[in-house]
Amino acid sequence: MNCKKSKIRIRMNALPRKFYVNDTKQVAKDLLGKKLVRKIGGRILSGVIVETEAYKGRNDPASHAARKKTERNKIMFGEAGHAYVYFTYGMHYCFNVVAKKESDKSGAVLIRAIQPQQGIQLMIKNRKTDVIANLTNGPGKLAQAMQITLKQYNLDLTSSKSLFILDGKKPTKIIAKPRVGIKEGTDKLWNFSINNHL
Repeated sequence: MNCKKSKIRIRMNALPRKFYVNDTKQVAKDLLGKKLVRKIGGRILSGVIVETEAYKGRNDPASHAARKKTERNKIMFGEAGHAYVYFTYGMHYCFNVVAKKESDKSGAVLIRAIQPQQGIQLMIKNRKTDVIANLTNGPGKLAQAMQITLKQYNLDLTSSKSLFILDGKKPTKIIAKPRVGIKEGTDKLWNFSINNHL
């Protein structure tokens, strides 16, 4: 009985769509301290979001949406609050959240790192490492630990029962730096993180 109540409470607290309908950079900052939750076969994996990156549209050369709409990036032009998952370097999945103002054509926030909270043993199994600091400290690692793949592409995070984001504690300090692993748009300080998070 208590277990059922707990599941209901978790769903009721999922961030609403209006949270994601905002400037992409602002959502990237606001996601810090929030809790990412993944439910797999009755088991819960979760962690506090500690690093994000904002990617906008035509005026952001580092963004997938900088040029034209494609089969891969079309979700960035769609409704805010959906999951944008892509496969990169032939081996990693990256998990993003579509976030943009109504007046913007496209935008998404890459979830780069979380601080594990629940389901750590399953994360260890998925990642094949027992070094906690190395479990989810990168977008590819995070997706592997939480079993996020292209199956979650376009998932509505505001109503999904298997992947969603909960409210959390607002950080007292946010660090802004250039985004990681890009060759264009390096002047934009759109990588946001919580100081001393891991």
